Amino acid sequence: MGDDAVSDASAGLPYAGGEKETLRASLDRLRDAVLWKLEGLDEERLRRRMTPSGTNLLGLVKHLASVEYGWFVETFGREPEPLWFDPYSAEDMYASDDETAEQIIAFYGRARTAADRTLAELPLDAVGRPAWHEGREVSLRWVLVHMIEETARHAGHMDIVRELIDGATGDWPAG
Repeated sequence: MGDDAVSDASAGLPYAGGEKETLRASLDRLRDAVLWKLEGLDEERLRRRMTPSGTNLLGLVKHLASVEYGWFVETFGREPEPLWFDPYSAEDMYASDDETAEQIIAFYGRARTAADRTLAELPLDAVGRPAWHEGREVSLRWVLVHMIEETARHAGHMDIVRELIDGATGDWPAG
C-alpha cells in the first residue's frame, strides 16, 4: 500500500512527533472514529441492542465518556461533572429511555474536553490515584495508553454493531 492510500483520517498525524503528541493523536483518532460510528443513525438504531448482552452504540459512548472522566479527571484529583448514573453498576453501558443521543454525545464531548485539559496541563510522568483501586498509583502515561486500548476495544465493538445495523464498516468514512 503506497502513501497515496493513506486515508483522510490520517492527515495531520504526527508521524515523527514526540511521545505525548503521538499518543494523544492516536487517542483522538479513535475518539473521532467512535463518533463517526454514530453518524446517520436515528435514535432507534443508536439504541438497538445487537448482542445477547445488550450492547448498543449509545451505551458504548456513554461508557467511554464515563471512563474518560474516571481515569483522566478523578484519578488526577480533578473534579468531574456530577454523573446522573452509577458507573460502578454498569449503568454506564446502556442508554436509558430518558437519555437522548444528543445528551450522551454531548456528555462524551465534555468528558473529552476535561480529559484533554489534564493531558495539556500534566506531564506524562504525573502520578494519580484511581479511587476505585485503593492504594494504586498510575502515571498519566499509563492512563493514556490504557485509554487508547479501552477506546480501541470499544470502537471495535462499535464496528461490529454498526455493521449489523446497516452494513457500514471501517474506521472512517470512505472518501
